[in-house]
This record gives sequence, structure tokens and C-alpha cells, in this order.
Amino acid sequence: MLRVAVEPECWRREALVQAVIAGGGDVTAPDIAEALVWAEPARADLLPPMLDDNPNINWVQLPYAGIEPFLDMLRCRPNLTWTCGKGVYAAPVAEHALALALAGLRGVASYAQANSWSEPRGKNLFDANVTILGGGGITEHLIPLLRPFDCKITVVRNQLRKMRDVTQVVASRDLHSVLPSTDLLILALALTPETAGIIGTTELALLPDEAWVVNVARGGHIVTEDLVEALREKSIGGAALDVTDPEPLPDRHPLWSLDNCLITPHIGNTPEMGLPLLAERVTENVQRRISGKQLIGPVDVDLGY
Repeated sequence: MLRVAVEPECWRREALVQAVIAGGGDVTAPDIAEALVWAEPARADLLPPMLDDNPNINWVQLPYAGIEPFLDMLRCRPNLTWTCGKGVYAAPVAEHALALALAGLRGVASYAQANSWSEPRGKNLFDANVTILGGGGITEHLIPLLRPFDCKITVVRNQLRKMRDVTQVVASRDLHSVLPSTDLLILALALTPETAGIIGTTELALLPDEAWVVNVARGGHIVTEDLVEALREKSIGGAALDVTDPEPLPDRHPLWSLDNCLITPHIGNTPEMGLPLLAERVTENVQRRISGKQLIGPVDVDLGY
């Protein structure tokens, strides 16, 4: 039987303990465990000493979807097998991306801040040109949600392959060629050195005047100062952001005061939404580890996700 530690003690732990048991694992103390399920995303600082004190652990399941803040820790331990939560939270985040897109295009951000009757504004998502940066789990869940709107969908990704219900898939190097015809730009990609600041002054200037930008990926994908300028000048329709740079977004930051900017505090996936999904992943990966099958969500430390 696979011996699995679930650490540290937190409100998520019991659900993940039950997930390990459901997968056929034996929940044990770290000093005799072969695997570790890390239960507390907010306490990554406790993980390195846990691993240093327990060299018997050879597989670590992380709760995070994005692991860019922890890459140094992973790279220092190349002997370990690492899996993360990529794909686990894709469905709720895709749903939130759709909500932000509709709210932005329909002017909900500005109407919500108004204190008097105002002029009509807004545009349809129906038949819109939608460009999605990233071809991972969020995008795969988002595409079916967009199907009823009959959108023309372009996916920009590193690995070119056909995707169902997508008008075209283009390489990252061709991003600039599709931006001028984009009504809605959705960011749903991993943050790596190559994708940091992928949307800045040049890219924002290429978008049509009424285009909306939705970011449910990482705040570092967008150069914040450039976005503030574009929103102030109304060179784009607006931005709906579930993630920001910096994050949390400080009080009195310029983005808070702009009526063409809609901000949610990184709640595309809340802990309550995410825990059952993470538990399912833990159960499946424990089963796979026991049976010798490939684990889901392996981390590629060279790629950064």
C-alpha cells in the first residue's frame, strides 16, 4: 500500500485525507511516507523543511495550479516527482471568465458604479471574434461555454494542434496578427518568463477601440501601467481582471477608479469550489501511483508549469 502524508494541519486536510483513503492509500506520518499531499497553499514556506526532514518522500502533490513562485524549490529537488493542480480548477475559472466577459461587453462595470440613469452602451458576445491566449484546461472548458454565442474563436498557443469548435489555432509569434480583429481577448495561460508582460502598450494599441480584455490567468501577463494608460485613454473598451499585478491590488490603485475596469479579487476558483476538485485529483493520482500509471498534472520545471 502507498504510504501518504497529508500536511500541514489545516481546514482542507481532512477532505484530502479522505481522498487519499478513497484512492487506496494509507495516510501516515511524514517520516514513513513515500508521498506527500500538500494541503495548505498559503504555507509553501513550510514545505522545504518538511522535505528536508523526510528524505523518504519521493512524490509530492501540490495544490496549486500555477507553480511559478515555487520553481526554485522544485529545481533544488530534481530527485522528486512533482504534480500540481493544473487543470483541476479549470471549469470554475472558465465559468468566471465567461461571466467577466459578458459583464464587460455589456457595460456592467460602469453601470454598477453609476448613481444616475446613463446612456446605453455595450456590445454582443454573440458572433464576436474571441482570441484566447493559452490552450490548456481553462480554454478547453471555456470553448464549450462560448459555443451558444457562435463566436469565432482563435486560440494562441505554443504547441499548434487542432482544437474542436475553434476557428483557428495560431502560434504565439503570430499574436500581433490576430489582435486587430479581436473583440474579446481572454488570457488563460501559464506565467513563464516568456509570457510575462505579453500584453503591453504595443498589444493594447493593436486591439480595436471597443475590445475588452479578460485576465483569469496571472496578473504578470499584463503590464499594469500600460493597461491603466489604455483604459484612461479609452483606446480599448475595457478590462475585466480576476488577477492583477501587484496582487492584492492596493487600495487607491488607479485601476480601482476606472469605470471601464471590472476587478474581482482572484475568486475565479474559491477554496470552497476548489477543494472537492482537488480531492478528486488526489484520489485519482493515488490510484495511478499504486497501479504504476502516469500521474496527472506532472510539473515540467524547465517549462515552468
